[in-house]
Amino acid sequence: MFLGEYEHSIDTKGRVAVPAKFRTQLEGGLVVTRGFERCLQVYPMEQWQALSERVSGLSLGSTEARQLRRLLFASAFDTELDKQGRILLPAGLREYAGIGDTAVVAGMNTYFEIWSQDAWDEAMDALDESASVIAAQMAEIGI
Repeated sequence: MFLGEYEHSIDTKGRVAVPAKFRTQLEGGLVVTRGFERCLQVYPMEQWQALSERVSGLSLGSTEARQLRRLLFASAFDTELDKQGRILLPAGLREYAGIGDTAVVAGMNTYFEIWSQDAWDEAMDALDESASVIAAQMAEIGI
């Protein structure tokens, strides 16, 4: 399970340290890809394979399904942790997410996201502003 929010530096080679709590879940490899809202999503290989099967099962006749495939698969990068527990973030993915010298690693239960500090701050501000709407939606679905 990936939980919590962590700030990490990006080194000159484009590597970011993965929080120590997350590392054991990534021993089988991982995939980094474009996420929503200009962040990166990082999946343990097992979760990536399950997601890939579900997305690949969607109809090619659906415009939304084709767009989802492009978003997830075209920019996907499979990798492993190095000996210091870091992962490489390819330049194109860093550029997409606007990640410079620092990044925020945020746990999302079955995967985690990597954000630029500025984008993360904006996303959290927007979340704070819409908290009552989110609470109402949760009540509607019985949470």
